[in-house]
Order: sequence, then C-alpha cells, then structure tokens
Amino acid sequence: MHVTFSADDLAFQEEIRAFFRDEYPADIRAAREAGEEISPDMQTRWQKLLYEKGYAGINWPVEFGGTGWSHVQKYIYAREEGLANAPILVPFGLNMVGPVIYTYGSEEQKQRFLPDILASNTWWCQGYSEPGAGSDLASLKTRADLAGDHYVVNGTKTWTTLGQFADWIFILARTSSDVARRQEGISFMLIDMHSPGVTVKPIIMLDGKHEVNEIHFDNVEVPVNNLVGEEGKGWTYGKVLLQHERTNSSNTFRSEYRLRKLRDQVRQPVRGAAPLNEDRNFMRRLAAVEVELKGLEYIELRTLASVSSGKAPGAESSFLKLIGTEIQQKIDALYMDAAGYYALPYRPDATVGAGNETDSALRYFNFRKATIYAGSNEIQKNIIAKHVLGL
Repeated sequence: MHVTFSADDLAFQEEIRAFFRDEYPADIRAAREAGEEISPDMQTRWQKLLYEKGYAGINWPVEFGGTGWSHVQKYIYAREEGLANAPILVPFGLNMVGPVIYTYGSEEQKQRFLPDILASNTWWCQGYSEPGAGSDLASLKTRADLAGDHYVVNGTKTWTTLGQFADWIFILARTSSDVARRQEGISFMLIDMHSPGVTVKPIIMLDGKHEVNEIHFDNVEVPVNNLVGEEGKGWTYGKVLLQHERTNSSNTFRSEYRLRKLRDQVRQPVRGAAPLNEDRNFMRRLAAVEVELKGLEYIELRTLASVSSGKAPGAESSFLKLIGTEIQQKIDALYMDAAGYYALPYRPDATVGAGNETDSALRYFNFRKATIYAGSNEIQKNIIAKHVLGL
C-alpha cells in the first residue's frame, strides 16, 4: 500500500504536530518521559483536553460528536500521538462501550451516556472475564434475572482493569440458560458501580501495582433501561466491542517510539563497556522487530480504511492484536537484554540516563498479559484461520 498525503493532509499533520509540540501539558510529558505512572487526574485532564480540541471520538460518527476524519487523517493522528509518547487513552468508554451504545443502544441511552463518555466525564470499566471464563467467554456464569422493572445480577468479574476508579461498568451476563448454543442467552448491560451489592477487590500485579480487580455482584439491581439492544444478543454486541479492543491493542506507533528510544540508548557506552550497537546479534534482532513493525503499520492502514467506510474491523483486528502484542513483547525482551544484570527486579539504584533499568523487568513481566487480553493470541489464530483461510 502506498500512502500519498494531499495538501490538506499535510496541513492536518502540521496541526497535529503543533498540538503535541505546544499544548501537551509539561507535567504529563515529563511523567511519560520518565516512565512514571500517569495518575487518574492526569489521565482525565489529558482526555478532556483532547475533547476540547475536538480530537476525542476519532472513530465515532459525526452525529454523535466524532471527528469526521478520513482514514488517512486517523493514521496521521495515531502516528503523531504515538511518536509524542502521549498517554494511552483509557479505552473502555471512548473505544469500547461508546461504539456499542451508538450502534445498538436506545435513543435514551445515546442521549444519556454518549456525551459524558465523549467528554470523559465518566470513567468506565469492562466486565467480561470471570474466574472460570476468560478466552472461553461463552462459559460465563454471571446471571441477570428479570424481576419486574429491573434485573438482579449475581456473579463475579475478574481482571477488571482500573475498575477501582470506574463510575460505570459494562458487562456480559447470562439472562437465559434455555438455549441451543452457549453464545445465546447472553445480554449486554450497563451497571452503576455505586449500586448496592457491587464490591471491588484489588488484584496486585507482579510489578506491585494495583491495576486490575475482581468485582463481585451480590443481588445488584439494574434497571431494564440499562439493557443495551435486545436481550440475549449480548454475544453479538460483545464481539463488535472486542474487534475494536483488538484493533486498539496493536499500539504500532508507541512501539516505534520505544524502538527509537532503544536505538538511542544502545549507542551510548554503559559503565565502561562498549556500546551495545556494536553487538551484531543484538542489532540483528532489533532490525528484525523494526521490519515486523513496518508490516504491522500497513495492516493498520487497511483496517482504518475499512472502519472509515462504515465497517466494523473484522479479521484485520485479529492480525493487529496478534502481531502488535507479540512485537510489544519482543521489544520488552530487547530492553531486558540491553539492561542485562541491571534489569533484575527491585534495584532502584540501577539507572541508565534518565530511566530506571528495573522498569524494564517490571514492564516485561506485566506485559506478558498482552497476548492474553482482548482474546488470547491462540484464539486470534483460530479467527484468522476461519475467516481468512476458510479452514
């Protein structure tokens, strides 16, 4: 695929570059450059700034506040955002539940939820995985039983990212067991996290951070108006959401940014040793990842073109998720190799430049999850085999 920018596209590119150069808040930029965790307040402030600039809802329809950008403009924005090392948007509202609501929700739901999602006035989390239902999501056990004008929800969701900050959660729950296929009888609904009976329990990751949670629902009453679309059609809606999540899992240009930083790092002598770029084996591996990343970029271009024409991302999203997450893990491994002994966990005295080499190990361990979330990479291979190869 050959990408040619028109005069308008080049003007747009300069506008976006100027924004990230001149309006990217200094404190957030500094935290990102130092590899520090972005606080919830910083995250919300950043997303609100994008909203005020008209940069939120990149793939949303214009009638719901979307940008109306072409696929080339979306590509340009994603590239400039990644190379600026800007914070990753919390995806659960803008990129996940928002598209489900504007596609399948009622007019009341659209008016009630979409403006606050777009403006980042509400924080959402995702309730899909369960202790016994991860990649095999159709085996979920959380139930939602109709009782008059509300559902009574009981069950547990796990690996709920940033659920400790969330105002709302969207879940898949079983509303009927009298079905021919396990994928039937599952519904998609929206739950206020402050509802009586909702309990959030932290799960501490290997890097010591409270990133994910287990969320318990004990006779939680959910108004029937919070059911999205038709009862029993949640599997269909959930698949659309997962396609968007997989598309956003590639992080192509953020990976490009990390490779650039690594190339700069390995040019420098460390503790009297020769620069790592003199190690031909290491540089061969780095170059191989760069080649893979360029191929991923063109897959992403095709996917953006498909989405911009009104289609939901299909098997392309599985390619992006599969290749993108494997590349992220390969880059993590390169950083670990570059740090050597000093990547051993919990060595706060081990530093190179402005960064902390211990972070290389912590990120390496944390992001082993990348090939599992949004549907494991083994599942993505099955999807590709079925929809692309016809197997």
